[in-house]
Amino acid sequence: MTTKPRIGVLLGDPNGIGPELAAKLLAADGVRAAADIVVIGDHRVFDQGCRVAGFDIPHRRVTDVCELRFAGEIEFLDEPSIAPEAVTPGRATAEGGRSVYLAIKTALRLAREHVIDAFCFAPMNKKALALGGSPFADEHELFAHELGFTGPYCEHNVLGDLWTVRVSSHIPVKDIARYVTEDRIVEMTRLADATLRRAGIARPRIAVCALNPHGGDGGLFGREEIDIIAPAVARARAEQLAADGPFPADTVFLKARDGAFDAVVTMYHDQGQIAMKLMGFAQGVTVSGGLPIPIATPASGTAFDIVGRGIANSEGMRAAFDMICRMATPRVDRGAVAAAGGAAGRSGGRA
Repeated sequence: MTTKPRIGVLLGDPNGIGPELAAKLLAADGVRAAADIVVIGDHRVFDQGCRVAGFDIPHRRVTDVCELRFAGEIEFLDEPSIAPEAVTPGRATAEGGRSVYLAIKTALRLAREHVIDAFCFAPMNKKALALGGSPFADEHELFAHELGFTGPYCEHNVLGDLWTVRVSSHIPVKDIARYVTEDRIVEMTRLADATLRRAGIARPRIAVCALNPHGGDGGLFGREEIDIIAPAVARARAEQLAADGPFPADTVFLKARDGAFDAVVTMYHDQGQIAMKLMGFAQGVTVSGGLPIPIATPASGTAFDIVGRGIANSEGMRAAFDMICRMATPRVDRGAVAAAGGAAGRSGGRA
């Protein structure tokens, strides 16, 4: 008998389109057949998302992890985290960020205790998350901290079968060049290879971007390609990784889009994000690669400008859910959920 993965679904920022997207996901065909699902968050926020989405979603509401039974129905772990009058559609607020922060911490606690195998979360807002109490620069650092993970990890952006990974990410543009080191490029190429293998790609073909315009034009516009990036690609190939480059950033995504590569290692955030979002904004997924469990979210944001209108596109949320179901490894040694829940109740580097 095939064991389904146990998947957590988080509602995202209550002031954004997240609750609507979560409702649309859970109402979609095939979702319940793909996984045993527990929604984690404030039930009042979920009710509002269902009203906006126009769905009445059957589910079983519980208030304690020990009550979860994963018997084929959608379950809802209700953790009140924001008063209804504090929900402020279209704004980044401390109350909204705190609601997200608490739900993420609960999901990570359940992952540590093997109650769930993976989770996806509807869009959140980084400013609100910080206002709500998170001491980390972004959610990925929060994930690593709560999981006690000290190895390499990075945000991957995925569109269909094309993945990206970044040498630097959420940093000022003026600091990018100092992150472009041979060791860091090799590390991110290894991470891309490992994450794509976990997603079922047997031998990922990886393109490595140049940093400078035209790939530096033989040193005319900078020597990083000659002195740093090309040697890093050579090291990756010596490790039997299917890496190639450096390729100018303004053409590599044309090759990747047409199937020449499975992944692109970019040097900084927008080098890959602009290309990926132009190719498919609504369908994009962000995966936290390298961590012990799969975590994913739509690559689109909280869309504060369309909150409450029922028009939010849920393709990215479904793609995030499908991705973690594909990457999750269901445990066969879970034991009783009640035991895991009791343990969970006692539980208290990248660029």
